[in-house]
Amino acid sequence: MEINQVIEKTARDAYGRLLSYLAVNWRDLQAVEDAIGDAFLAALESWPKAGIPDKPEAWLVTAARRRLIDRARRTRISESALPTLLAMSEDAQRLTSSSADFPDDFPDERLRMMFLCTHPTIDAVMRTPLMLQTVLGIDAARIASAFITKPSTMSQRLTRAKAKIRAERLTFDMPDPEEIPDRLEPVLEAIYAAYGSGWDEAAIADSPRRGLAEEAIYLGKLLLPFAPREPEVYGLLALMLHCEARRTARHDDEGNYIPLSLQDCTRWEQRLIMEAERYLHTASQAGRVGRFQLMAAIQSVHAQRLRTGRIEWAAIAQLYEGLVRLSPALGALVGRSAAVAEAYGPEHGIVLLEAIPSDEAVNYQPYWALAGHLYKQMHREEEARSAYSRAIGLSTDASVRHFLQRQDAKI
Repeated sequence: MEINQVIEKTARDAYGRLLSYLAVNWRDLQAVEDAIGDAFLAALESWPKAGIPDKPEAWLVTAARRRLIDRARRTRISESALPTLLAMSEDAQRLTSSSADFPDDFPDERLRMMFLCTHPTIDAVMRTPLMLQTVLGIDAARIASAFITKPSTMSQRLTRAKAKIRAERLTFDMPDPEEIPDRLEPVLEAIYAAYGSGWDEAAIADSPRRGLAEEAIYLGKLLLPFAPREPEVYGLLALMLHCEARRTARHDDEGNYIPLSLQDCTRWEQRLIMEAERYLHTASQAGRVGRFQLMAAIQSVHAQRLRTGRIEWAAIAQLYEGLVRLSPALGALVGRSAAVAEAYGPEHGIVLLEAIPSDEAVNYQPYWALAGHLYKQMHREEEARSAYSRAIGLSTDASVRHFLQRQDAKI
């Protein structure tokens, strides 16, 4: 592997861990981000001459920390952090020269960073976006797309949120156990959004986000000891693992996209399905139903096809009804329309779909893909072509786009 590729891979895999590890002892996120950027530039200059270090992440931590120390000595505005950084620098020298691996030696501080982003003084609508950028390394444009806002607006809001952390010197400690339930929801949202981003691009070999799905599952499991009685943590893990079990079945051997209902379920990974079911069962014992539990239950019904050979669409429609009542998000509304159409006919599904406000669905690809499918079933050819055209234009996955084009050509 070329040096530039090693650096790029390290940036993808370790950026959030590097930032979180440094930031818990240095509250100026902008300074930490700048120092990490300088460390990567130093690697581009140094590694071609000196060779790739045995532990690239440890090398980068050391380089970034030196820049922070130099900055503190120059500006003298962070003297309280300087002794800690100097001690950490000595630790880094020891770790860099030892035989231990980075993940074990450098504590994964990302949960502390994520809970910092849920601090009550931070604008509630910015908590999840802030986590996605600082902890998971997702760029502002991608976050803006997920939250249906302009990239420039999202960048400004993120900058203001980070400035608030610096100005108010917010603590990076984990909340007390009794505080965690009230601050948990945006953390779960960020983990789920990261999983979705990784899931969407898992098949794209050079995507900087293809490893996010595995990272999201890891973070979900990392969260369990801090919230062992919160059923939504188990529900989210069950949801992600059910989806992950079907990763290889999403495409055939030629790379063609296969929708869930048409997948060869023998290609699903049963070990992950069983793990998901255990988490879902644990969640059910709490007696408190939440959004992620209902989403996981929907995927659990799909997983039963491996055993029964059929999809129980009426059960799925009923679960979607509960999900919509609890959390009427756009994805849930579209999912309910699809399930009702499968269980009771396209005429019933299209009524629910068309009831969704058009301004909400205008740029939502699943809405238009489903509309094209239902209109085609109802022999409303002109509307089907128009909907498919819109869905094709909104598709970022080439395999999904080609699948929709084939469906459009069959009208």
